[in-house]
Amino acid sequence: MPGAEYEDPASALALMFGGSHMSTFLGLESRPVADAAPAHVAILGADTATPYPAVGPYCAGGADAIRQGSAPYAGIQSHWNFDLGRPALPEGAVVDCGNLPMAEHGAANRAALSGAVRALRAQGVVPVILGGDDSVPIPVLDALGPEPLWIVQVDAHIDWRDEVEGERMGLSSNMRRASEMDHVEGIIQIGQRGLGSARKADVAAARDWGVHFFPARGLEEADPLAPLPDGARVAVVFDFDALDPGIMPALIAPTAGGLSYWQVIDLFDRVAARAEIAGITMCEFMPSADRNAQGAILAGQILTTWLGRLTG
Repeated sequence: MPGAEYEDPASALALMFGGSHMSTFLGLESRPVADAAPAHVAILGADTATPYPAVGPYCAGGADAIRQGSAPYAGIQSHWNFDLGRPALPEGAVVDCGNLPMAEHGAANRAALSGAVRALRAQGVVPVILGGDDSVPIPVLDALGPEPLWIVQVDAHIDWRDEVEGERMGLSSNMRRASEMDHVEGIIQIGQRGLGSARKADVAAARDWGVHFFPARGLEEADPLAPLPDGARVAVVFDFDALDPGIMPALIAPTAGGLSYWQVIDLFDRVAARAEIAGITMCEFMPSADRNAQGAILAGQILTTWLGRLTG
């Protein structure tokens, strides 16, 4: 039958422009963590740090799904990115260090993840961690010390529970644990909305600590980066459920009213313009909830644009 060989036009177009099955993000060079330099940025996948017993590593495979979502852009890193106003990536600026193996126990996962981040930092390489549930930022933020650090968290939830199911290092507690780290000087939380695990006491604890909250509702009229000192070291903690589920379906808790693509791009641009980005986590991508790779492709586009801003 004429045209039968073109039953999947999207895949054919991706191949025509350089994409294929992705073992690395954008088809970038694969390098081990210990040998990431002289790249400026290294991508590392982590399925989980400390899963709750009741749900396990429900975001496992997220990093690989996002890598596959980058296929439409693979092989064209030198092409013009209109979201940046310049070519997408300088050659050799970013490498992909693969995925950390997942251990049975949270303590081993946390140790491996913090050790990998410290190894990258020792080489002068900025870590970008793809997860994985929202327990992943805890060991990453710990490893970004002891130098002073601000956190810009973009998330539908505030993650200030002291424990859930007896676990204090889980995905509902990452900002509470970060607040206990001596090197964390300030926390800005952007995009919270709807209902989550936070109780009244958790919100009060966050406010008492000094968190700057900027909910999704009314964000257009706010200046969420006003509290951020010029020149600060910043960790960007990004949860994919900060995005509206209409554009990002790969979520465990889809909640209407989330941010748009341009809002998260503009926020990152503004952080990069006034601060030193010390590291990034991109978490809570649930591959089993994705639809026709819509979420993975969007995640790939966001990360491609962020990497261009980091390395340009």
